[in-house]
Amino acid sequence: MDTLKIHFKNWFLLLMVIAPIYTVFGQDSKVVLAESKLDVNGTSNVHDWTIEAKAMSGKASVTLDAGDLKAIKSLDFSVEVEQLKSGKSGMDKNTFKALKSTSHKNITFKLVKVIKITTISDNNYTIETQGDLTIAGVTKRINQSFTTKLIGKKMVFTGKQKIDMTVYGVEPPKALMGTIKTGKDVTVDFKVTYN
Repeated sequence: MDTLKIHFKNWFLLLMVIAPIYTVFGQDSKVVLAESKLDVNGTSNVHDWTIEAKAMSGKASVTLDAGDLKAIKSLDFSVEVEQLKSGKSGMDKNTFKALKSTSHKNITFKLVKVIKITTISDNNYTIETQGDLTIAGVTKRINQSFTTKLIGKKMVFTGKQKIDMTVYGVEPPKALMGTIKTGKDVTVDFKVTYN
């Protein structure tokens, strides 16, 4: 009887030790284009404008513990330059030229490190990160904040980033013989779903 108690106690202790290990697991995901949206918003001396990304891709790898987000191991995101569409072919052509799309076909973001993950509520988080943003072949380290929501196996990253395009060697596009001039600053608004 004493031997049985000892065996039971040992098994119980073993389960207590290994149980937490099995609640922690990694999840690898890819961008779901149909459930994602990215807009580039800018200004000109005539009117404000918006360009929408029609093609994007990316991967994310995170660590979950009992459904709670604990770490982001990797995160990357890419937008095809020539799939940035304004609905106006002339403006699109000028945008592609400014972004040097013939030699630099994608705009990319690659996570470098996670600074902080804060739980807002169940399955909702704010995440402060640093990452490398590459535009027109020029890479700069930026601070990027996200709000992130877990929905089953899906992760939805929402945020915005103000960008001075001249920092990346991009000259603001002009139109109509230079009479329409765009501002150097744009704001990128995004809501990207990974699954």
